Amino acid sequence: MDKEKALYLLIRGATYPFSLLPYSWLHRIGKILGSIAFHFMREYRKRALSNLALANDLSLSRRDLIRYAKKSFQNLAINCLEYPKFSRETDFSRVIQCENPEIAEEIYKQGKGIIFFCGHQSNWEVLFLDGTTRMNGIAIGKSIKNKRLYNWVLSIREKNGGKIISPRNAVKEGLKALRKGSFLGIVGDQGMPDSGYSFPFLGRRAWTSTAPALLAYKTQSPIIFAATRRVRGGYRIRYYDPIWPDLTKPAEQDVVRMMDKALTLLQESIKRSPGEWLWQHNRWKQQTTNNLYKRFRQDCICIILPDEGFHELVPHLQTLKEIYPLVFLFLLVPEKYRRVPMIEADEIIYYRHPEQTLLDDLRFKLIFNFTNYKPIHDHYERLSAFEVIDLPALKELAAQHLPEHYTLSDVFQRALCRPGSIWHRSENAS
Repeated sequence: MDKEKALYLLIRGATYPFSLLPYSWLHRIGKILGSIAFHFMREYRKRALSNLALANDLSLSRRDLIRYAKKSFQNLAINCLEYPKFSRETDFSRVIQCENPEIAEEIYKQGKGIIFFCGHQSNWEVLFLDGTTRMNGIAIGKSIKNKRLYNWVLSIREKNGGKIISPRNAVKEGLKALRKGSFLGIVGDQGMPDSGYSFPFLGRRAWTSTAPALLAYKTQSPIIFAATRRVRGGYRIRYYDPIWPDLTKPAEQDVVRMMDKALTLLQESIKRSPGEWLWQHNRWKQQTTNNLYKRFRQDCICIILPDEGFHELVPHLQTLKEIYPLVFLFLLVPEKYRRVPMIEADEIIYYRHPEQTLLDDLRFKLIFNFTNYKPIHDHYERLSAFEVIDLPALKELAAQHLPEHYTLSDVFQRALCRPGSIWHRSENAS
């Protein structure tokens, strides 16, 4: 038996008992399992805490950051437990109720297509399951590696007659469905730094695909934002007023207007219940896959500058800025160098003593520590940093690619970036 099949059978067997329990029990068990996962799934915990700390508009205390991160794990655990339950469900009206279906049904009856826009809130699967009980529709869904497991998930999503399409075919299939008067479901809160469009999502720049608005403009279909919230033993869905395209405006202008409106509704919905959103994903992704090695592709970075060797290091900070042009960048600088011009950063924090570099700050996912102060490493790795790296470690990573005569800029480029990106092997000494 291959590993894929074994894993599939293990998951189906282990989760089958949950399909026999009432939803209220699944929600209680999910909260327990989510709390356990919060403590043991270290990397996901760090990402959730960092993302919550980066959401400026939430203005959360440290206690609330931890509380909502834990709730997000609980929410995700509940979602996982509900898949086997959904696979046996024959009447979703017992579980899912749309408060105002008439908003969409009136448009649907006129033969117009609808783009349902939502985020990873509550259990986002219920939107498609509910919508396809009343309307013909498709939704975009990304496959997973285990084909057997994904086919099982597909059978659940499509059990009311809807169809899931791959992101690769989204535009073609979406246009076809909308022009036929069907709906298209899009979970539109993924980070897409190569999209060219950004929105200050929860007070922090976020890159997002404009596909929902482009499709709306091309087909003259409205975007309807759909919010979901979990209630005792079930879910409530609320549709918001349609966002219609304005064909009197140029497409590039109206696309931005529609996306801004849809994302504003989404963020306001998240603010009402932060713990029901998926904080574990890379919403504020700022780097494409073009240059950086994956381990260094983080959205929030802190550079801690030393007292000794400060002047030798500063001229090469511009190289780091070129490597990370869009990242949320924070600098910790010795107070004595306050008058020295620095590279552009989101915030520059000055310190007098090494102990003051140990900030209780959960935003930073990657730390460049150029000091010799040892406690920095353990301190930030206990918080949200995936890695704390110093200059000797960078030199070791870059060693095999360095030219005979090299600078710190060469070290940064070759340690952090892949060959053929912003540097080439031909530049090395033979």
